[in-house]
Amino acid sequence: MLLARVAEEKIASLYRAGKIHGGVFLGRGQEALSVAAGLALRKSDVFAPLIRDGAGRLAFGEPLIDAVRTYLGSRLGPMRGRDGNVHRGYPREGYLPMISHLGAMISVVNGVLFARRMKGIPDVVGLASVGDGATSTGSFHEGLNQAAVERLPLVLLIANNQYAYSTPNHRQFACRDLADKAAGYGVTCHTIDGTDFMECLRVLPAVVARAREGGGPQMVVARLLRLCGHGEHDDAGYIAPEFKTSALGRDCLHVAEEQMMQEQAVNAAELEAWRTETMEKVERVIARVQREPAPDPFQEDWRAIQTAHLVEVSASANPVDSRAPGAPQP
Repeated sequence: MLLARVAEEKIASLYRAGKIHGGVFLGRGQEALSVAAGLALRKSDVFAPLIRDGAGRLAFGEPLIDAVRTYLGSRLGPMRGRDGNVHRGYPREGYLPMISHLGAMISVVNGVLFARRMKGIPDVVGLASVGDGATSTGSFHEGLNQAAVERLPLVLLIANNQYAYSTPNHRQFACRDLADKAAGYGVTCHTIDGTDFMECLRVLPAVVARAREGGGPQMVVARLLRLCGHGEHDDAGYIAPEFKTSALGRDCLHVAEEQMMQEQAVNAAELEAWRTETMEKVERVIARVQREPAPDPFQEDWRAIQTAHLVEVSASANPVDSRAPGAPQP
């Protein structure tokens, strides 16, 4: 949580300085939920994070340098400096690059789970993270309905931060609570306080275990508040003041620190040492990436990465004289 917070604050400062192209979307206020999700999964599972899941990405195993390289457009990053900074991942390892369209990742996770089932790969869980806005889309309905009918081991994590960009809950859905939607699909739902670090750590592993053991898709609705704008371009002036002063507006990072000190798992001096160490780590990684090359528009092979890979594999399996007609070009 601390690493994600410090790294994202630094990324935000670089964005404001004009060093980052594209949007910057922070997970401030959502780190407890996101980390708990990443930690609840095994490396053999499937994780589909969204724009505010920087903490969950790190917990699932993403190296910090991959995130920084993608934001700064380094050619050495997982997307080779080609794509939006939140669209990073390693599909073969079950870490899926996100699709920006709300709710779309549910069906993508379903597809991966179907493939694993057809290959006879057991004990796999797929977790798709969405926001409250995604629950108002057709892709949410189709994906959740499919998962329920096929009893896929899907965990659908809904971070209800009270706003779909600037649209409040009461303008998105008429039901009393998002948890009410689960019953219509025959899906079990769990409601948690997304600001409570210990509750997130307790509930998410149990939910993942239930899906893994054949309990069918599980839905989790976490109540929290986005403690920043939709993106760094947004001042979030539309967020109601009463939300900010309510329990929903608690900073989950501060809550976690207080809980850990109450449990005597850490003291104030250790927390300060962690913070200093984390800030130094982030500065080192960013300084390294800032020295790395961006794609050269005159030298780059702009084919899709997978297309280039298939051509390379085909060429190595079927050597052809490059001077012959029809030979694959470099």
